Amino acid sequence: MTENPNAAYQKKVEALSPKSPLLKNCIWAFLCGGALCLFAELLFTAYTGWGAAEKEARTCVSITIVALTALFTALGVYDKAAKHAGAGFAVPISGFANSVVSAAMEYSTEGRILGTAVKMFTLAGPVIVYGCSFAMIYGLIYYFFLM
Repeated sequence: MTENPNAAYQKKVEALSPKSPLLKNCIWAFLCGGALCLFAELLFTAYTGWGAAEKEARTCVSITIVALTALFTALGVYDKAAKHAGAGFAVPISGFANSVVSAAMEYSTEGRILGTAVKMFTLAGPVIVYGCSFAMIYGLIYYFFLM
């Protein structure tokens, strides 16, 4: 009996792939994600200290994080930092902004409409669809069973 070519290929890939230090990566992602969240908390404290109400301060924090992520992605800084931070920078709001800006930059040579506008939400589109869907399901469950 001959071996499945896909299984043979998979064995070869596993043998040649570098081993990932899982515990180190998890700790590093936790620390980097925590640092990002700490920065958001410091922004919140600053906005409330400048007189913004809690709701407005939270909105300003989200806008600031998205704007800074977009700026750092455009400058090439975010991808370098995310390479080292791993999953720690996959915090939904910054990861979302990075995916939108990265796609917009990558396809900008194809024009504003067929490049940037069409491809901008290639990766972020499913996040929006499933995020809204699950938010609606959660809202219905909360409304009918938890209120």
